[in-house]
Amino acid sequence: MVQISVRTNKRVEFVNIDRQVQKVIDESGIQNGICIVFVPHTTAGVTINENADPAVVKDIITELEKIIPYSDNYSHMEGNSDAHIKSSLTGCSETIIITGGRLRMGTWQSIFFCEFDGPRTRSVWIQIIGAEKA
Repeated sequence: MVQISVRTNKRVEFVNIDRQVQKVIDESGIQNGICIVFVPHTTAGVTINENADPAVVKDIITELEKIIPYSDNYSHMEGNSDAHIKSSLTGCSETIIITGGRLRMGTWQSIFFCEFDGPRTRSVWIQIIGAEKA
């Protein structure tokens, strides 16, 4: 397992982590297998979605804010209940196929770290499972 750090600059922000994940794969020597990306935080998540048009990420954030507002008479006293709920919706892990030493994703797909309670420096854990090329 390899841990990478992701620095966020806003309270709610999606950060493309494709390059960091691919670097871990490159350094592992694994050619074929799977890559598990796990976020060990209760106010952050990870998702795979479109990378070509930044409006897509903006729209996702906008709609999450509409359905789960920052302030909504929550019981949790820390003031970040919305972040916990958004984290549960996006999820804390993704599994991606590795083929030929590369992440196997659709043309427009990227892996996004989802910050819901920033800005912070966060951890992402990456586990590569597979076989080196013979």
